[in-house]
Amino acid sequence: MKIAVAGTGYVGLVTGVCLASKGHEVTCVDVDENKVKIMKNGDSPIYEPGLSELMKEHKNNLVFTTDYEEAYREAEVIFIGVGTPEKQDGSANLSYVFEVAKQIAQTVQRDCVVVIKSTVPIGTNDKIESYIRDKQKNKDVCIYVASNPEFLSQGTAVKDTLCASRIVIGVEEVFPGEVLKKVYEKFDVPKLIVKRRSAEMIKYASNDFLALKISYINEIANLCEIVGANIEEVTEGMGYDARIGHRFLNAGIGYGGSCFPKDTKALNWLANFNDNEIRTIRAAIEVNENQKFKLIKKAKKYYDDFLFLNVAVLGCTFKPGTDDLREAVSLVNVPLLLEDGANVRIWDPVGMENFKKKYPNKIQYCNSIEEAITDADICLILTEWEEIKNFDLRKYEKLMKKPIVLDGRNCYQLEEVKKTNITYDSIGRYTVNPQ
Repeated sequence: MKIAVAGTGYVGLVTGVCLASKGHEVTCVDVDENKVKIMKNGDSPIYEPGLSELMKEHKNNLVFTTDYEEAYREAEVIFIGVGTPEKQDGSANLSYVFEVAKQIAQTVQRDCVVVIKSTVPIGTNDKIESYIRDKQKNKDVCIYVASNPEFLSQGTAVKDTLCASRIVIGVEEVFPGEVLKKVYEKFDVPKLIVKRRSAEMIKYASNDFLALKISYINEIANLCEIVGANIEEVTEGMGYDARIGHRFLNAGIGYGGSCFPKDTKALNWLANFNDNEIRTIRAAIEVNENQKFKLIKKAKKYYDDFLFLNVAVLGCTFKPGTDDLREAVSLVNVPLLLEDGANVRIWDPVGMENFKKKYPNKIQYCNSIEEAITDADICLILTEWEEIKNFDLRKYEKLMKKPIVLDGRNCYQLEEVKKTNITYDSIGRYTVNPQ
């Protein structure tokens, strides 16, 4: 089928490339000329494992352009995958979605299905449909609007799209549902046809439930530290219950990224706007914000302040497998360290270039973990990169001025730490102090 995709961020680009891999003719549209030039050369402008390879493999089915008129004019299906960033009050900014809807309304010359892939508040698809029909230039064509929320995670986005747990299609008429079933006919995964508002709610309810799960286990972990239990033993016992499962039970210093923080706040705002309250969502937001400062609080057990201390920070992205810094805990911890007079050294395998854009001068950016921890007074682990998890623990003892390691992601086994002279403080587990 002839498909256009508006937006080439994580959602739009991954969607477009994966659809091209299934044989569709896909044109990806973006306003950024430099970005389009990069993609025309077969490279991905975002760090996402496997994406560049897939782009090169299916380049004959892919076109990248800034010319939206050409892209939308004869498209059978148009996916909208632009950003819906958080406003000051927590609601979703839909201006980019409506801008694309306006372009579509004034451009299309054939019957088509407009698919809202962006995460939008419940009822947005209805508003987009009314808006398109109001702005529609060619009244002889039929433009249908469908909801098709994404459920991908950064770092595994290609796999999450090609091997999705489910494909949710929200429609009000039979025709757009049949079109989307044809779009996804080569995707061997469950396909659920529902009403548009249900599809919109499925996205928010799914993400917010996972955020709840993370915040809940972090609170349990904090209590484990007080009463002397081990959170990893607790979650192992919980996970065997099929109703709970093992996933999203890793205690740490909070979630980040482009989805969970934004989507919890958006649903909380929507509930309040409609004179309702989802107290569990509000609690998850509060717990997560507090959890981000857990390591800073732990550090106060070892130093009264950070003045002139050499502080190693390992990991600055919100999770491994991505260079994305959105809502990363590093963005709240590093400024506090700098304000308190610390000499901050950061290592991250892919995220440092983006961090440099925010802090070009005040921080020492290191090429290796060894460089970051050499002569450090304390080390904070913020992201669970494999390079950190596989790092030789004895090097902390050998290279640091004082081997104090605060692990916000529980990267190491306590029994292994005991074999060293490291002071090791993690989340929801007892502290290992050298004898």
